[in-house]
Amino acid sequence: MIAFPPPPRLPQHVVYNPNALGGMTTIALDTSNTIGHPSGPEYQLAVGEGVYALQDDLHLATPPPHPSEHTTTNPNPLATAPVRPFTGVRISLSRTNPRKPPHIYKIANQVSTRSNLATYSIKESEKESRSSHDTSSDGLATHLANAAGKTPIAAEDHAPMIPVPGKDGVKRKKPKTNIVKSNSSFISRVMPHEAMTKRIQEHNPEGLFAFASINRAFQWLDLSSNNESKAQHIIKILFTKAHMLCHDINQFTKGPNHLDIIMGASTADIMWFEAFSQKYARINKNAVINSSPIYQIRWLPGSDNLFLAAHMDGTLIVYDKERDDAAFVPEENSPLISLSKFSNSNYRPLHVNKSLNSRNQKSNPVASWKISNHRINDFAFSPDSRHLAVVTEDGYLQIIDYLNEQLTDIYPSYYGGFICVCWSPDGKYILAGGQDDLDIIHGVDGEGLLEHPVESRTRTAELPPVMIIDEDPMSWLGFEEDCIITACAHGHIRLWTRPQEGRNSSQFD
Repeated sequence: MIAFPPPPRLPQHVVYNPNALGGMTTIALDTSNTIGHPSGPEYQLAVGEGVYALQDDLHLATPPPHPSEHTTTNPNPLATAPVRPFTGVRISLSRTNPRKPPHIYKIANQVSTRSNLATYSIKESEKESRSSHDTSSDGLATHLANAAGKTPIAAEDHAPMIPVPGKDGVKRKKPKTNIVKSNSSFISRVMPHEAMTKRIQEHNPEGLFAFASINRAFQWLDLSSNNESKAQHIIKILFTKAHMLCHDINQFTKGPNHLDIIMGASTADIMWFEAFSQKYARINKNAVINSSPIYQIRWLPGSDNLFLAAHMDGTLIVYDKERDDAAFVPEENSPLISLSKFSNSNYRPLHVNKSLNSRNQKSNPVASWKISNHRINDFAFSPDSRHLAVVTEDGYLQIIDYLNEQLTDIYPSYYGGFICVCWSPDGKYILAGGQDDLDIIHGVDGEGLLEHPVESRTRTAELPPVMIIDEDPMSWLGFEEDCIITACAHGHIRLWTRPQEGRNSSQFD
């Protein structure tokens, strides 16, 4: 019996061109962004709060693979070889002069009884901004303790929270390498706009900057510019083999002329990029600390130098952008946290590969925690910055007191993995969404313990979709005061105008 091989599957973005190659199919390579303004009833959505209308449909140019990158045209569905992770379009938003001060800068005299949440001010004036070359020596532990209404944490107990003094004392560093002039093989090409300086100077301080990634492309956009300029990047970076899976803007150090951005790559590299100076630095270069791709990355709240990266091997690692990397070997005397107090005693315990209290804090990593053998899909800091909610591909929601390196509680999904997680602004509830098509809302007490879900699974209703944005899977969703921004897996960014009565304070994912 003769078995013929299956026909080859064509790559995405394929069009039929009768004038090319004798009518054979050819691959359409996107080279520039395009923008459209569809109208009509099919681009509107009537909901309880009003009618949402599609304002802009921005399609990001999807770059082809680099010539040095091996691609499989007809992948074997039964192959066990690792496949490059894909997250679709990811967006980070920023207003250099926000209409309302960030939550972290507000002053409040009341403390939440459920989450011990208090806010505080670190600025002498509303016009002051914090930059990464600030020479102040206050540490993250101090302001976290102040945020919770407690005495400052001793520096000797949380040494990594305090910058390491050098010969000239404590001094904030800035990236040194100019990305436009870089000859690194990590970067394939950099394309700044010909009028980049002029566009930045003419930018409305209350306008919206967007940093978007798709495959190996990362670009800086101005969503508050006119229609033609909105589709034109301010700067576009093409990486050689790395795909930027996640990125985050430091809301603590941002200012009118300063934006610190960290990016996590499929190659496990981390890139610290300062947008206005166009300079960058690489952390975990060539995967010297951890070789697993980074699926989620966020700055630690209120810190100008520390950030947390979730690797796909189930490890959470705290990095310092101002420290050098060194080959990492898990410490032998790291504690193993017991789960005897939890109902699911078979779950893998939290393993501290490197403690915050380790004496070896001259180089990265600052801390390393192994929480699962499966991919970490998302994590979120509590509003009081003392707890961390983490969801994994094996279907567990975990609450971690990361300053004390303790797992406070866990909760399993109905089936499948949890995909995303977030806290309510008052820290009283956690919302987790999973592959089981259920959104679970948990109450949280002041000690980071999960209360029973607000509604039991037997009473959870399956609701029809409220808004069908695209046939492609949605990869990102953000809420702004005047619009909702959505992004799909294959490059479309859509801005939907909100009804007047539905406009509230700004918040984004």
